[in-house]
Amino acid sequence: MSRSVLYTSSPLLASKTPVWRSKFIVAMIGLGFVGLGARAAYVQVFGNDFFQRQGEVRFARTLGLPANRGKILDRNGLILASSVPAASIWAIPEDVEHEKPEVKAKLRQLAKLMEMPFADLMAKLSDEDKTFVWVKRQLDWDVGQKIAALDIKGIYQRKEYKRQYPEGEAAAHIVGFTNVEDKGQEGMELAFNSQLAGKPGSRRVIKDRLGRVVEGVGETIPPIDGKDMQLSIDSKVQFFAYQKLRDQVTLHKAKAGSVVVMDAHTGELLALANYPSYVPDKRQNLTGEQLRNRALTDVFEPGSTMKPFTIGLALESGRVKPETVIDTSPGRINITGSTISDTHNYGALTVEGVIQKSSNVGTTKLAMQMPAKEMWETFSAAGFGQKPQIGFPGAISGRLRPYKTWRPVEQATMSYGYGLSASLFQMARSYTVFANGGRVIPATLLKTDEPAVGVPVFSERTADQVRKMLQMAAGPGGTGQKAQTVGYSVGGKSGTARKQVGKSYAAGKYRAWFTGLAPVDKPRIIVAVMVDEPSAGQVYGGLVAAPVFSEVVQQTLRMMNVQPDMAVKPQIVANPVEESL
Repeated sequence: MSRSVLYTSSPLLASKTPVWRSKFIVAMIGLGFVGLGARAAYVQVFGNDFFQRQGEVRFARTLGLPANRGKILDRNGLILASSVPAASIWAIPEDVEHEKPEVKAKLRQLAKLMEMPFADLMAKLSDEDKTFVWVKRQLDWDVGQKIAALDIKGIYQRKEYKRQYPEGEAAAHIVGFTNVEDKGQEGMELAFNSQLAGKPGSRRVIKDRLGRVVEGVGETIPPIDGKDMQLSIDSKVQFFAYQKLRDQVTLHKAKAGSVVVMDAHTGELLALANYPSYVPDKRQNLTGEQLRNRALTDVFEPGSTMKPFTIGLALESGRVKPETVIDTSPGRINITGSTISDTHNYGALTVEGVIQKSSNVGTTKLAMQMPAKEMWETFSAAGFGQKPQIGFPGAISGRLRPYKTWRPVEQATMSYGYGLSASLFQMARSYTVFANGGRVIPATLLKTDEPAVGVPVFSERTADQVRKMLQMAAGPGGTGQKAQTVGYSVGGKSGTARKQVGKSYAAGKYRAWFTGLAPVDKPRIIVAVMVDEPSAGQVYGGLVAAPVFSEVVQQTLRMMNVQPDMAVKPQIVANPVEESL
């Protein structure tokens, strides 16, 4: 018999509740707790995969561990480019309490440390809908530590690496630079980006709501640092060449200039400089004039510097000898209705004299004795019209049209450097023919101990004969007398050509250059100099470019510990010979 439970003594309010009902409610509550316990056990122990994935999506992050970019070194181990730690500042705008006076004062200090206008900083922090914003990248590490000491809520920093370039503007065009993501953009930084960059690592972590790392989870993959690259460039030669080029461009009020210094036997580039230049780690307001590597990307008609190849072919074929006399009177010649002329009537000249006086008429007469095919094959073998296999971005092939399209007047003009185009680098490399027994050798920007394997263009005898003619061209009575230097014999050829603008040649605009080698008997280096649009009264290569050649040769050979082969300073004739345009 069940008994009822009375909840009041008043008969009016009396309500009888069966005992079973209370027990049922208690049992249901107990079953609810058991169900919750079972559910908790399932979620926490047995069926937690889904919930773990959801948690990781919200709080787990993979952090990249940047690899240290490899250094770029010169041939002597001096640093041309290296990576140093840098602090990159980022923020969570909604967490920055910039309304508070004390926080605003700290933000002003922050802007001052970052050398950023305060208004620009506040503009970055004004969008509170963003949960991440870069404030400034790649600050000096010391500056980053000062910013950290301010302890501003919502302002954080990340360790990165930035590049430093000790040689500055002197080596800018050869070394190049990287962007803010540490990827190569120009020069060797771009050419060998994959080797220099290495492989970044990764780390799996748990972050809280504020982006702070709580703990590490999973495996940490360490970064693999990039490889160091050792270039063939000699930083001392590079700086000296750049300095002399800059001074000469400024002196002659020229538009620009370039210089290339190459080892005559290994093909290693010892220097490659251009002016105007830029500072690689300060690239604000850069222009194309500053950025362009003119020695490799700019092509021009080489002019008289092509004459040694035409003369060399004539000697190689046996059609003439160095002492063969060629009549250049009256200083001009007509080819299919077009007149080719010299600056003076030189009369009867030997083949040696044709090079020495830079006679267009004499060169043309020799060229017209030879098939166009032979000239094309010689020019092509020397590297003209061929893309340089140097692995440098932007290196251009120039232009050498197929011989079948040459008209007689075009064959004549090509013999003295008009109607084809080449870069200054190609001109420097082509002159390895005369320094290596008639063989042209490949050029390289990387230091090498392996002997270069050349491709034959002329015989050793012909190369020696032309080299002696180049010495005459740079000596008394020649067009390149200012190329002579103290203690060393030199040989080379000056060139001056009108600049082509559109389909015609511009009046009063010239390129002046000089390409040569030293010492003459046992060449160690080849130097090529180009000055674009000199406008201070002198335009000839023998007057504008040759002095740079002279100083660079002298300094470079001294640095290479090459013994002088001349006891006294060569006699320079006061009245230089004007070369033919």
